Amino acid sequence: MDSRSLDGLLAEYAELESQLADPAVHADADRARKLGRRYAELTPVVKTIRELESARSDLATAKELASEDDAFAEESAELEQRVPELEAKLTEQLLPRDPYDSSDVVMEIKSGEGGEESALFASDLLRMYLRYAEREGWKATILDSTESDLGGYKDVTVSIKGKADGPEGVWARLKFEGGVHRVQRVPATESQGRIHTSAAGVLIYPEPEEIEVEVDPNDLRIDVFRSSGPGGQSVNTTDSAVRITHLPSGIVVSCQNEKSQIQNRARAMRVLQARLQAIAEEEAAAKAADTRRSQVRTVDRSERVRTYNFPENRISDHRVNYKAYNLDQVLAGELTGVLDALQAADKEERLAEQQQV
Repeated sequence: MDSRSLDGLLAEYAELESQLADPAVHADADRARKLGRRYAELTPVVKTIRELESARSDLATAKELASEDDAFAEESAELEQRVPELEAKLTEQLLPRDPYDSSDVVMEIKSGEGGEESALFASDLLRMYLRYAEREGWKATILDSTESDLGGYKDVTVSIKGKADGPEGVWARLKFEGGVHRVQRVPATESQGRIHTSAAGVLIYPEPEEIEVEVDPNDLRIDVFRSSGPGGQSVNTTDSAVRITHLPSGIVVSCQNEKSQIQNRARAMRVLQARLQAIAEEEAAAKAADTRRSQVRTVDRSERVRTYNFPENRISDHRVNYKAYNLDQVLAGELTGVLDALQAADKEERLAEQQQV
């Protein structure tokens, strides 16, 4: 990036700093959240720019004085190594970002082949993501769910919202979770102790703060019904839950978590718009022959992305050849290792593409 572009980033950072210091800005929570995230995103970049400028200045001074003092000659040699390191770090930080990295997400988990065992595994995955969200200080809300007879989930939809001042959003961290998750274990329904293989699907898409997709009301069928809790017990005596069917695509979105029908309808519409936007962008990316994971909503939905092997306490991610023997910890929400591996692989891929340009 040239010096004018870097100056532009520094100017933007200073402007954000000024706006966030204005109490009036914080009267608008959404605006303050958006500014705060951008500020957090730019902070490490600005720090590196300043460190690089300082190192270059110190290097020029040390070179001038090296002939007069051996100490400056040593400092010059150290700085000649430090400057390229900072330049490489800045190049990495300035890589093109996924435009939705700061977004919250909506995640759907659906049982697949395997009947009740698959539904039980879907509930294990939900618990894993809820615990990880709790570790990260995120807010997770179950929007809708259909339980199985043994207490698993046939399908469940959850909204996950990140921290307002975090350097990255939920999407940046979880966007590679979509796909088929396979489990190998002895099911609770197995009387002979045999290991079975079943699977559950995870669909994840960003919920941007500003959604561009417009939905024709004539394309919608909206049904209302009574909210229910675990085991089908009614938790609301009014028909406040809402189910929206988008007729052209066949997408069905339900929401029963909010207290009123109006709130559930608004929430369901936002989820529907987010799903339609994700599909539209996926199709556009496919037409442009861009197969990078982060630009086509991360995965082929039929792709087996990960295996959870209970007998060996092993988790394997097949996209990055990641393998670890801490499955019990992963299911308890310790997803850091596998998520770091996926982000590192994506960063390497983007760096390689940048070098080819």
